[in-house]
Amino acid sequence: MRPVSVWQWSPWGLLLCLLCSSCLGSPSPSTDPEKRAGSQGLRFRLAGFPRKPYEGRVEIQRAGEWGTICDDDFTLQAAHVLCRELGFTEATGWTHSAKYGPGTGRIWLDNLSCSGTEQSVTECASRGWGNSDCTHDEDAGVICKDQRLPGFSDSNVIEARVRLKSGAHPGEGRVEVLKASTWGTVCDRKWDLHAASVVCRELGFGSAREALSGARMGQGMGAIHLSEVRCSGQELSLWKCPHKNITAEDCSHSQDAGVRCNLPYTGAETRIRLSGGRSQHEGRVEVQIGGPGPLRWGLICGDDWGTLEAMVACRQLGLGYANHGLQETWYWDSGNITEVVMSGVRCTGTELSLDQCAHHGTHTTCKRTGTRFTAGVICSETASDLLLHSALVQETAYIEDRPLHMLYCAAEENCLASSARSANWPYGHRRLLRFSSQIHNLGRADFRPKAGRHSWVWHECHGHYHSMDIFTHYDILTPNGTKVAEGHKASFCLEDTECQEDVSKRYECANFGEQGITVGCWDLYRHDIDCQWIDITDVKPGNYILQVVINPNFEVAESDFTNNAMKCNCKYDGHRIWVHNCHIGDAFSEEANRRFERYPGQTSNQII
Repeated sequence: MRPVSVWQWSPWGLLLCLLCSSCLGSPSPSTDPEKRAGSQGLRFRLAGFPRKPYEGRVEIQRAGEWGTICDDDFTLQAAHVLCRELGFTEATGWTHSAKYGPGTGRIWLDNLSCSGTEQSVTECASRGWGNSDCTHDEDAGVICKDQRLPGFSDSNVIEARVRLKSGAHPGEGRVEVLKASTWGTVCDRKWDLHAASVVCRELGFGSAREALSGARMGQGMGAIHLSEVRCSGQELSLWKCPHKNITAEDCSHSQDAGVRCNLPYTGAETRIRLSGGRSQHEGRVEVQIGGPGPLRWGLICGDDWGTLEAMVACRQLGLGYANHGLQETWYWDSGNITEVVMSGVRCTGTELSLDQCAHHGTHTTCKRTGTRFTAGVICSETASDLLLHSALVQETAYIEDRPLHMLYCAAEENCLASSARSANWPYGHRRLLRFSSQIHNLGRADFRPKAGRHSWVWHECHGHYHSMDIFTHYDILTPNGTKVAEGHKASFCLEDTECQEDVSKRYECANFGEQGITVGCWDLYRHDIDCQWIDITDVKPGNYILQVVINPNFEVAESDFTNNAMKCNCKYDGHRIWVHNCHIGDAFSEEANRRFERYPGQTSNQII
C-alpha cells in the first residue's frame, strides 16, 4: 500500500485557496515597498487548479478588473519579476498554454519581456496594457520558490483563501472561509443564490446553479465564521457582503451552507466509460486514447489500482465518489473491448481526469494479463468523512510505564516498538504515550470496513475480530518531519459509541455484530485500551509533533482525505509530556501550517 500524504489538498482546496497579494511587494529586503513606483494601483494573485499556494495562473487587477498574461515570449526572467510582485523570493519555473486552466476577463499583458532585475512588471517591455491577440488558452502561470520575501506584508491578501469541501463533483461543496488563519464554515441563515454566486465567482467559476442549506454537503467541524450573509451578487468577496458574526448559540454545523456552481464544459467525461456493470454507477473502466491512428477504446491494467485512482475515474465520469476500486473484473462482461491501453496508473486523488495521473504512457506493462485483471469501479453520490476530535487527544494525553508482563497481547499485535523484541521479558517495562481518540463520521454515508465479515480475522489474545488491517497510524515526529516513534491501531471494533441527539446507533461489535460508524455518530477508543498508545521508550527528550492519521492506506473511500490527519505540538523532558495546539490537518491556512512545522519550542506548558 502506498504511504499516506497527510497534508494533501483536495482538488477543490487547491482551486479555491486563491493567494492574492499587492504589487507593493519588494524585489529585495532593502527596498521600501511603500515607496516603489510602477506597480501602484495593481494587485496580483495566483489562481487556477490543481495547484499549490506558491504556483498558479498569474492574474493582475488593473482599474478594478482582474485579467491574465499571455504566454507569448514569456520567460523565466518574467516569472522572477512576477513572483517578487506576489511576495516570493524568486521563480523556479513557469507554465504556458493555460496549465492551471483558462482565466476570464481581459488579457492585460502580451509579449511580456523582462530581464529579471526589474522592480515592477510595469518596467518590462510588452505590447501595452490590454493590447493582445491571445486567447485564455494561452494564459501564463508561474511556479515560485516557497519562500517569502523578508519583511513582505500580506496586508492585501484576501483572507476570505474561500474553498469548497466534500463535493462529489467539481464546483460544488460545503463553503468554508478563512478567518484569522483558521478555516470555518458559513451558517445557512439567509443563504441564497446571490451569496452562492459571489462564492462561485470568487473561486473562478461562473454564477451559482444552486445554494445549498442544511449541511447538504456534509457537516464541518470547528468554527462557524459567518451567519446571515446578505449579498447583492456583485461583491468581489463573501467578506464584502453584510453578515453577522457568529456566536455559539446562533448556529450549528447541521446548518452549514454549500453551493453548486455553473462550470464550463470540458468534455472530459466523453473520454471514459463503464461497461458490464449492473447499473450506470459500476463496471469495468474503459478509456479513449488517440494516436497513432484513429481514436480507440481500451481497458486499464488492474495492477495497483486502488481507491485514489477510482475516485478520479468516478469524478471524471460525473458519478461522484468511489465506493470501491477493483483490480479484478472477471465477473463483468468485457464485450468487444480486450486491448489494455493504460497501465501503471497512480493518482494523488486530486486529478480531474485519469490522463492527468502518472502512468506508463504508450508502453503498457501488466503483471497479470487478460481482461479479468483490468480496473473497475463502483461509484456513489455519497461517501463517509472521518474526523478526529483533536481537543480530546490534547486533554487525555499522558505517560504510563507499563510492565512487560502486561503487554504480551500488545506485542502479539505489533503495538510496541521493535526494540521490545529484545527486552528481558517479562521483566522491565515500556514507556507509553497514551491518549483517547474519538472519531466522528460527518460525511453523508456510513463508514464501513472494506472487507465483509467473512474476511475478518479473529485475535484470540484480545478476544475480538479485526475488520481492517490498519485503521489509524500514530507517530512521533521531529519538527522537520522525521519519524522517531510509531504506533498503529487495527480496527478491532468499529462501532457507534455515541451519536448526535437525532441519530440512532446502527453498529455494535458485540456478538460478532456489524461494524461501522453511522453518519452523525462517533467511535471512541479510550486511552486505557491496549494499543491506544505510542511506545516512546526509545525517544530522547525534546520538542516533537504527535501525528494521528485515520484510514491511512485509503482502504475505504471518503469524501475528503485531507482532514484525516491531526497534529499536535508536544514536549518531552524524559519524565513528563506536554501536548498542545492539536488540530486537524486542513484547519489552518497554509502560512499557519508552515509556522507550525517550524515550531521552535515551548512557551507555556500544561502538564497533562
